[in-house]
Amino acid sequence: MQIHVNTDHNIEGHAALTTWATTEVQRAVTRFAEHITRIEVHLSDENGHKSGPHDMRCLIEARHEGRPPVAVTEHADNLHQAVTGAADKLARLMDSSLGRAARPVAVPPQ
Repeated sequence: MQIHVNTDHNIEGHAALTTWATTEVQRAVTRFAEHITRIEVHLSDENGHKSGPHDMRCLIEARHEGRPPVAVTEHADNLHQAVTGAADKLARLMDSSLGRAARPVAVPPQ
């Protein structure tokens, strides 16, 4: 599973941020790792140099084998909350979609 972290021009994409975001996403989706081929994390500050509520955004797109990509977005007051929230949303989405695919199809009685 590859994880790539991208930042917009308003966020300094230093190594510590990349390492932390990668670890946070891995924590959330570790049980689905064998199904995921690639994850893209996009961090942005939607208000640029101005501050405001919920102006940090984390969009995570996950590609998994044999299925279309899925994406989640989280807006928050800081990057920590945005990344953690988006990673948790992705885990719930993956659990829902992969769990649904693993359930046996019920055959109605005849």
